Amino acid sequence: MTSRTGPAASAPSSSSLSAGRRTRDLSAAVGGDIIDVLVVGLGATGAGAALDAASRGLSVVAVDAHDLAFGTSRFSSKLVHGGLRYLASGRLDVAHESAVERGVLMERTAPHLVRAQPFVLPLTPLVSPGRSALARAGFRAGDALRLAARTARATLPAPRRISATETRHLAPAVRADGLRGGLLSWDGRLTDDARLVAALARTAAAHGARILTRVRALDLTASGARVRDELTGEEGGIRARAVINASGVWAGGLVDGVRIRPSRGTHLVLRPDSLGPLPAGLHIPVPGETNRFVLVLPQDDGRVYVGLTDEPVDGPVPDVAEAPETDIGFLLDVLCSVLEVPLHRADVVGAFAGLRPLLDTSTDGSGTAPRTADVSRRHAVLTSSEGVVTVVGGKLTTYRRMAEDAVDTAVRVRRLPAGPSRTASLPLVGAASPHVLAALPAPRRLVRHYGTEAPAVHALGVRDARLGGPVLPGHPATGAELLWAVRHEGALDESDLLDRRTRIGLVPADRAAALDAVRRLLNDALSQHS
Repeated sequence: MTSRTGPAASAPSSSSLSAGRRTRDLSAAVGGDIIDVLVVGLGATGAGAALDAASRGLSVVAVDAHDLAFGTSRFSSKLVHGGLRYLASGRLDVAHESAVERGVLMERTAPHLVRAQPFVLPLTPLVSPGRSALARAGFRAGDALRLAARTARATLPAPRRISATETRHLAPAVRADGLRGGLLSWDGRLTDDARLVAALARTAAAHGARILTRVRALDLTASGARVRDELTGEEGGIRARAVINASGVWAGGLVDGVRIRPSRGTHLVLRPDSLGPLPAGLHIPVPGETNRFVLVLPQDDGRVYVGLTDEPVDGPVPDVAEAPETDIGFLLDVLCSVLEVPLHRADVVGAFAGLRPLLDTSTDGSGTAPRTADVSRRHAVLTSSEGVVTVVGGKLTTYRRMAEDAVDTAVRVRRLPAGPSRTASLPLVGAASPHVLAALPAPRRLVRHYGTEAPAVHALGVRDARLGGPVLPGHPATGAELLWAVRHEGALDESDLLDRRTRIGLVPADRAAALDAVRRLLNDALSQHS
């Protein structure tokens, strides 16, 4: 795996996304020569499909009506799961696929963005000995999955039983009364899901793909799409030999016959002082459920996420889902069941909800569709009678396999001249081996966000002290990171910066406090680097 490690390293122009590049690529794509593959949707799966196709030597255009990671891909738990839940439900194929893809991300394609996350399941009086034994057996089975996927022990340590003292050390907020110890396990954890999508899109761009945000697909055919530039309102056509619909929960609105059953996953956002220091995350069993947990996830910015729900969503699909009070109350109730000092609604400073694009395929035999918590997360690749390829279902962990399967189908159905997928061994922008990342002359937080590009981001703040400090007191994101996002990561407005390139916007009060400063920096950056 190669990388640039010097402090003066900067983003290669071939992978840099900017307003200027968008203008040039849009002009070339609309009304231009026929391309091999048009991808609609720039979440993890769509950006992954653009990379997969471009790395096979195909000409690619990928469009999204909004921004990179605008939809479900920025509202995940930020976890790269090993498939334990699917193992428990007997879906060995899905479990193994998840474990394999976790290893690909952690050891080959994105070790700078994915690392091992410890979790503690506290054995409180609410966890019976039988349920404790079941959970422990599950974690051992998960470790067997790791072995079967050939992920190194150094990457993911072994699960084990820990004492009450160790449990309180890793999770000081847990109630001591009646605590019998805990179960320590490990899984993959993303620095940030939206950053993964940005890395995918930029790596695709480095292989020649045209990445076009704010470009809405109005209608699709097997030979292309009519699109509208959402910044100017101008419409035109993009001609393609193959079309891949990777628009997630909105896929059914573009292709007839695709039935999506959205499931809402809600997370709470807490300030760092709400739970005190958290060296590990928490698994909290949901009362009355055999295989469901509420997760407590400490973040690099000091905040804590608590999630997640799994509720069906009926009616029209919104651009951005709201987190209802019922979900917030449920998560608080489960969280407080293990805390020494209970939290209250006022402690929740933000909440977000993502919609999972589950494929609606069956009923439970009574004429009633099963609850979304029981719907398989296995993905499906569908080809319309006209020849449009749609990829739906799945989950963030398996985005790469979903993208590979979608491109394989498009290549076969449309008879494109392309070889097999390369993405299982293709490092994303910023990737390098752990020892290279550890030696980079940049703050560790920047290395976890930018990998080998961290020294270049850091250098922006060193050269200009106004960029070196935090954009918002109490949040680590700097002006240098925002400038980098405009120059190299395709950010076009303040929402891109606040809500996706950083996560300042997950707390409404923080978003409002940072907005003016972000707008000033954005205006300066766009005027200098258009």
